[in-house]
Amino acid sequence: MPQFAPLKNDTFLRALLRQPTEYTPVWLMRQAGRYLPEYRATRQKAGSFMGLATNPDLATEVTLQPIDRYPLDAAILFSDILTVPDAMGLGLYFVEGEGPKFERPLKTEEDVKALQLPPAGSLDYVFNAVTQIRTELNGRVPLIGFSGSPWTLACYMVEGQGSREFHTIKKMMYARPDLMHHILDVNARAVAAYLNAQIDAGAQAVMIFDSWGGALADGAYQQFSLQYMQRVVSLLKREKDGVKIPAIVFTKGGGHWAEEIAAIGADAMGLDWTANLGKIRALVGHQMALQGNIDPSILFANPEQIAAEVRRVLDCYGPHNTGHVFNLGHGISQFTPPESVTVLVETVHSHSRKLRGG
Repeated sequence: MPQFAPLKNDTFLRALLRQPTEYTPVWLMRQAGRYLPEYRATRQKAGSFMGLATNPDLATEVTLQPIDRYPLDAAILFSDILTVPDAMGLGLYFVEGEGPKFERPLKTEEDVKALQLPPAGSLDYVFNAVTQIRTELNGRVPLIGFSGSPWTLACYMVEGQGSREFHTIKKMMYARPDLMHHILDVNARAVAAYLNAQIDAGAQAVMIFDSWGGALADGAYQQFSLQYMQRVVSLLKREKDGVKIPAIVFTKGGGHWAEEIAAIGADAMGLDWTANLGKIRALVGHQMALQGNIDPSILFANPEQIAAEVRRVLDCYGPHNTGHVFNLGHGISQFTPPESVTVLVETVHSHSRKLRGG
């Protein structure tokens, strides 16, 4: 196991563990991405998205680009949530302008019953990238590993691509819940093993992205998404070499289930921009940290408006020095002006210090 440099900035990890911090730490979902010209140059060099994600040198390069540009408090592994079903043999590919698709989606009962965990070694490119990124970060900030949630992965695996209505998977869920639970059970075991391998490779926190949990009805969410995230969390390594490894869960559109999400045992909950941070802090702040939740669209406004909205979000959380990681309520848009991110990050740091009397 490689020896990593000591961490120089642990503000993000302390916030996730609800320990006092001098300011509110900030990182952004999709912070390594198409809004940065340096990312676009590296992506062109790679030839394709998967060419970039499967090359540890290039994945390291793009992971570090936003850290070199902005004073962010965490780096997140550059990868894709669909690496796990791809390794299960579903054949991930990307169509320009259309997003990810699978060559062999789960269409029949036979497809579902044949589903197996990814074979050993099939995701080593991800773990090699984690170790390389952690090494090259040299202790500047912590590294976040991540996965899609069992339900969100299942959506792509059954639909074959992204969807607005999720007719195919919801039909299976209601007509054949036994098949749905089989997929989710395999996914939960695969996700837990995948995240634990990222922790072994050097990830210092892990995040489960439940991008499509909010598409479920109340009742169905608890049965088909939340219970499987809880299973993943229960299987995670929460400590390595005597250091705690925090776990974050994020259901887009899940703010109204905050109390139930807080009960599954994760260290932090991500919130989208529709949730009220202050109200949710009052509900669950004694149980877990909160991450979020400014509307990513604010980054198209002028600098004064961006700064005002950042201050509003921080004020909504309140003048507490524990338990908040600032983030967007979803991923950053590819059309975001890079200089807008500078305003956001600097305002988070300066205003949160001011709230703490600094």
